[in-house]
Amino acid sequence: MSAPGIEWGCSARAIPGEDVCGDRAVVHHRGEAAVAAAVDGLGHGPEAAAAAERALDAIADDPRHEVVDLLARCHDALARTRGAAVSVASLHGGSTTMTWAGVGNVEGRVVRAARGRARDESLLLAPGVVGYALPPLRPTSVELARGDLLVLATDGVDPAFADSLDTAGSCEAIAARILEQHARPRDDSLVLVARYLGQRS
Repeated sequence: MSAPGIEWGCSARAIPGEDVCGDRAVVHHRGEAAVAAAVDGLGHGPEAAAAAERALDAIADDPRHEVVDLLARCHDALARTRGAAVSVASLHGGSTTMTWAGVGNVEGRVVRAARGRARDESLLLAPGVVGYALPPLRPTSVELARGDLLVLATDGVDPAFADSLDTAGSCEAIAARILEQHARPRDDSLVLVARYLGQRS
């Protein structure tokens, strides 16, 4: 799948015994703006999935908003639900700068295409629950180069996934490979992978 300036793929699985996964992810774009988000509804099953879907609907309303605004909208949308952990990354057309922020435990990593030329980056997560207790948000920015990968993974995935990540293949293949190798058996799990394709000429 693709959006302006990026291509992306996602892989997810529900905890054994459940028919629906409570983790959700999406990439939205409007014009030259693109937003990637991964959401982990608290717990698992249909109620977790419903909370996660509400968060994605709030983001879909207008992905041009800043990540702090998007998280605040998610917080409002998730009132009277179980709540969720949410991580959001935003890239505006014509810029090589990605801004991201997260509340809870959805891991975010930038894995460089040119290993050794620039260090990988990790998303600084704020403690809290979107929909219940939203902490002060401090988004950070990362400069991207062509081929760099953004990976968002819920806590059903061992964070060690990025230690020796094989970046070959499509984003969907990379996400499936991470899930196969690092998913924990007692939780829902989801991986979103997006590859930065560079600025449009």
